[in-house]
Amino acid sequence: MANFNLENELSKALSLDVPLSKGPIPRWQRKAMEKSPDLSMSSCGNNSTLMNLSVNKSVSKPNASPKKDDWVKRLTPGRNNSTSKSPLHPQGDRFIPNRSAMQFELGHYMLSKNGGEGEENLSPKSSHYKKTMSENLNGDISNFRILAYQNKAPQAPTGHANGLKVLYSSSKNPGSTKKATRHIPQTPDRILDAPEILDDYYLNLIDWSSLNILAVALCGTVFLWNASSGEIQQLLDMPSQDEYVSSVSWLPEGNILAIGTSSAEVQLWDVSAEKKIRTMKSHTSRVPSLSWNTYILSSGSRIGTIHHHDVRVAEHHVGTLENHSQEVCGLRWSLDGRYLASGGNDNLVNVWQSEIGLGQTEAAPLHTFNEHQAAVKALAWCPWQPNILASGGGTADRHIRFWNCNLGSCLNSIDAKSQVCSILWSKEYKEIISGHGFANNELIIWKYPSMTKVCELIGHKSRVLNLAMSPDGATVVSAGADETLRLWNCFAYDPKKKKVSSEITSHRSDIMRSRIR
Repeated sequence: MANFNLENELSKALSLDVPLSKGPIPRWQRKAMEKSPDLSMSSCGNNSTLMNLSVNKSVSKPNASPKKDDWVKRLTPGRNNSTSKSPLHPQGDRFIPNRSAMQFELGHYMLSKNGGEGEENLSPKSSHYKKTMSENLNGDISNFRILAYQNKAPQAPTGHANGLKVLYSSSKNPGSTKKATRHIPQTPDRILDAPEILDDYYLNLIDWSSLNILAVALCGTVFLWNASSGEIQQLLDMPSQDEYVSSVSWLPEGNILAIGTSSAEVQLWDVSAEKKIRTMKSHTSRVPSLSWNTYILSSGSRIGTIHHHDVRVAEHHVGTLENHSQEVCGLRWSLDGRYLASGGNDNLVNVWQSEIGLGQTEAAPLHTFNEHQAAVKALAWCPWQPNILASGGGTADRHIRFWNCNLGSCLNSIDAKSQVCSILWSKEYKEIISGHGFANNELIIWKYPSMTKVCELIGHKSRVLNLAMSPDGATVVSAGADETLRLWNCFAYDPKKKKVSSEITSHRSDIMRSRIR
């Protein structure tokens, strides 16, 4: 008998069509029994009865074709109850997006307009009424979208001034208070040929007079270029080919031009008469630097001595300054005549008082600055602060430094990244311009005292040897080792400001005349 029982159980287990008589009740049947108490009570006694009942119902009518709903009920039991949940989609698993930014009314209208109730199905009154209501509620929807990130900020009321408008303004405001910067031409206004100009860092070969005449030394010849008329005049030619002109300097008030030569001479020429007035001999080596202080002409030599010449008297040599051990390549009197600045190849900057050295055999400088690490040729005095001196160092230094000669202190220092050959102060703006050699061969305009770059003027193919400024202060000429002279219109003044300043000056002069009377 045991063998028959085992065979019966195996046959029941292997038959797929026969319902299971043992085992736990499926989850969907438990849900159905919880919703229908009668069915759950009957199924508690015998679980197989419900299974046999469903099987018998399907077998009792074999020829009947079941409806679609019956097949759905068989395949997904529990679906007939509207409150029951599908076992394939448990509660709480659905993702519900945030639709707070959606315009459902507008979307419904657009969908109904395109696909639902078309305009052609409505009467003229209904379509007009619907269009009017839509415009009143939603505005012009031709450019609207159903989904939008944000709307534009509303316009400010008329007359409302918001001081923080720059924080959210994305376009240029015509009422902006940004200060317009002046235009500086990046190309030279004119280019002049300077053949055979000496490529020597220590020489000073150009100078611009108060009568608008530019003097240029080209090896052994001095030429004069009249900037007003454009005429070119040859002033002198050295008698020997071995001699050359090493420096030129105009007397600030007249037609007198001082010329230093390689033969240790200092010559004075009357340009209007094209005549040499006198030759002063006191040096024993070439004269690379000259500077005027009224009737006193100071000259620096290659051996480091500085001589004062009184051009009014026959015994012109009236003083000697000795504190440089090498060539004096930079020499500048201050605008008020109180100080003389000298720069040498010994990396020193000396500041001398005006009375020192006149009639004295031994004299000491007022200040000696040794911060530069190369030869100092570029020297310039500030036009609105006569005690401020600017100096520039050579290739090994490349710095521009500012000195307070009343206190003997350094005010500022900036690395120019190139050899500094010359410095000029602007007469119209609080700016300086510097000429550079290795490695950029450019001119740079700096804002003073912040020393921020205003503009870079590029054009020379070799280093800039010297700079000179026109009498009106608007144009700067640069002499390059590429044998060219380039005129830069970099400090052009504003005619409106100039007119206003001239009117103020004339008004003040009228007041002073009335007081004197």
